[in-house]
Amino acid sequence: MGWYEFKPYVPVAQRRAQAAKEVAKRNKKGPPCSPVNIEGKSIAATFWGKAWCTNLEGYSDFANRLPRGRTYVRNGSVIDLKIEKGRIKALVSGSELYEIRIDIAALPAHTWAALKKQCAGKIGTIVELLQGKLSKAVMETVTDRTRGLFPKPKEIEMSCTCPDYAGMCKHIAATMYGVGNRLDSAPELLFTLRCVDHTELIEQAIPAAPLANPSGPAIAADDLGAIFGIELGGAEAAPPTPPAQKKPTARAAVKKPAAEKKTPAAKRATTKKPAAPKKKSVPKKG
Repeated sequence: MGWYEFKPYVPVAQRRAQAAKEVAKRNKKGPPCSPVNIEGKSIAATFWGKAWCTNLEGYSDFANRLPRGRTYVRNGSVIDLKIEKGRIKALVSGSELYEIRIDIAALPAHTWAALKKQCAGKIGTIVELLQGKLSKAVMETVTDRTRGLFPKPKEIEMSCTCPDYAGMCKHIAATMYGVGNRLDSAPELLFTLRCVDHTELIEQAIPAAPLANPSGPAIAADDLGAIFGIELGGAEAAPPTPPAQKKPTARAAVKKPAAEKKTPAAKRATTKKPAAPKKKSVPKKG
């Protein structure tokens, strides 16, 4: 296709205005758009995001298209990006809005089994895995070019509605970089994309018989809450309520005998003054 068949260049400001109108229209009709917003100079800032971009740039098949893709993703041209099981869908603003679809093959079962075996006992929690706090050996394993988690060119099928029929146009390149940025905030999407369950890497570190080894590693609920933005367990557990004590059975009231009524004579007897002692008589002298 000759250069004269392409649409004329549209300034970035005009593209953004057109994109904003289209996004507003789509948000009213269906699920809201999820744009890629680059803050700062780096497209990706975390372990998984950087690893994705580094892997992408390592393939010579894509080298000549990646620079334009970096420019597009940085200026906010990727106005919608969704990562699903085995598929990436995006809406990129160019001379007009273009729809991108990228199909990613599932990670081969034997590759996944080998990864789990190599990582067995080396990843303690989901937080360690998703935040990239891994040992050098594990990092090298999961990012290995041929035996790691990232897709190889032959496992990627790309399509864009733009008139550029190259294997990877600048809109697709921008989308691929957008994936790296999205992995910064949601690294579990890489496992979703490759159709594997990331928790299986953690299960390799948990003893098969927890009763035999009660002190073995476990996944803390706080760790899960920090990652998924959900509250597990809520406030601190209240201390156990002590067993209710039995109330003493009411004893039958013992009636006191009624006080005996005193007669007037008896009252006088009790109030009578004691008699004065008698004087001894002294005999008279003769």
